Amino acid sequence: MDKNKQDLHKEYFNLGVAFTGVPSQDELAHCPGVPTEMRMQHGRVACIECVQQIPCNPCEGLCKFGAITIGEEITNLPKLHEDNCVGCGLCVAGCPGLAITILDRSYSEREATIDFPFEYLPLPAVGAWVDAVNRAGEVVCKGRILRVLKPEAYQGTAVICMAIPQEYLNEVRSMKRLPKQDRRE
Repeated sequence: MDKNKQDLHKEYFNLGVAFTGVPSQDELAHCPGVPTEMRMQHGRVACIECVQQIPCNPCEGLCKFGAITIGEEITNLPKLHEDNCVGCGLCVAGCPGLAITILDRSYSEREATIDFPFEYLPLPAVGAWVDAVNRAGEVVCKGRILRVLKPEAYQGTAVICMAIPQEYLNEVRSMKRLPKQDRRE
């Protein structure tokens, strides 16, 4: 991509979720649900990239540890109390906006993990290498599938755990949809 196209691309995605469907860096920087870098290094923790003040609060009710609060006003942005978060992941499938992931920088020296909601079929197989994508759906790197969870309580939303290179943890948020012939049985 030439320099002019790169600048336009950056400018477009800086408009934010209301214009592009993708949160801007400014929106994420002011989001009360994003954990600190130090907390991510200590193990699994929720990352709530909810940047729109809409009437929604399932995440607060799902968290049995008091790690997510909305407050009195149902349109408040969810606040992460990172010291209370154990990274259980119950909030991931319960978020109707698919805005919650679980991040873990402590997985290994070279790899970090991300658990994310996934509502497409086919689901990837454990051990498969897939294209890891950013918030805009652009391929960033390869990821290795560690777990695929789809209990009945998740109501059709699978939660996938993927290992990725450490340097991409703040960028990767999902995986590219698989073609139908890669369906696992």
